[in-house]
Amino acid sequence: MIISPCISICKTDPKTGYCYGCGRTIEERKTWKLIETTDEWKKENIIEIKKRLTGWQLDSFQESYTYKLKNGISLYKKKLKNE
Repeated sequence: MIISPCISICKTDPKTGYCYGCGRTIEERKTWKLIETTDEWKKENIIEIKKRLTGWQLDSFQESYTYKLKNGISLYKKKLKNE
C-alpha cells in the first residue's frame, strides 16, 4: 500500500492549480481515492509532485511525508493533536 502524499495542508494555488502542501492537482487527489488506482500510478505521482515543489515547499513536504510514513500522521496533524 502506498501512503497518500497529503500532509494536511490543503490549499490550492490559484495560479498553478497545485496544492501548497502536497503539490497535487484536484484531479490527482481524486484519483488517489479511486479503488482502481494502481500502486504504480501512485509511485509515479509522488515522483511527479516532488518535481513540482521547490525550496521550502519541497523541504516541508519531504519532512512531513517522511514523518507520516514512519508514524502514520503528518507533522501538521501531530502539532494540532498536541495543542
